[in-house]
Amino acid sequence: MEHGPLGPQAVSPTAETIAALTRQVPDFPTPGVAFKDLTPLFADAHGLTTITDALADVAFGADLVAGLDARGFLVAAAVAARLGTGVLAIRKGGKLPPPVLQETYQLEYGQATLEIPADGLALAGRRVVLIDDVLATGGTLAAAHRLLDRAGARVQTAAVVLELVALDGRRAVAPVPVYSLCQM
Repeated sequence: MEHGPLGPQAVSPTAETIAALTRQVPDFPTPGVAFKDLTPLFADAHGLTTITDALADVAFGADLVAGLDARGFLVAAAVAARLGTGVLAIRKGGKLPPPVLQETYQLEYGQATLEIPADGLALAGRRVVLIDDVLATGGTLAAAHRLLDRAGARVQTAAVVLELVALDGRRAVAPVPVYSLCQM
């Protein structure tokens, strides 16, 4: 099942393409984890076009598309180009020159930090769509939402290529609506 803004729906051709081009990597990055590698999807011209078109439909009307470090950058840039908007790269801590706005959040194994430039961007009041490759526990998307909220932006929705439903990441991202192209 795919989950869109109106609830569960039948599996779409987009979800079938994503599932067919996702590489399953057992025991990575740690034993017991079944990593979902979207690299083959991004490298496939039809696959990339399919997800870009679907995410552009979700992001239509946004002033800015924000991609999360690092694979979210790829998809967000393609979506922004399709929509004729700008793209904001939300970076991992320590990758941007100061001054920055940052948000630290908990991971299963420690802490991480996300950053955006504090200068040179007018984010106040802008309608932003967050884009990432995979929604797992939701911590990264939730932190990105808090970061953009502090900057004065209005996050309309979060859109992901693949959602790992059993990890219940939607709960962490709430109240931001989440749109996933494929659920596993």
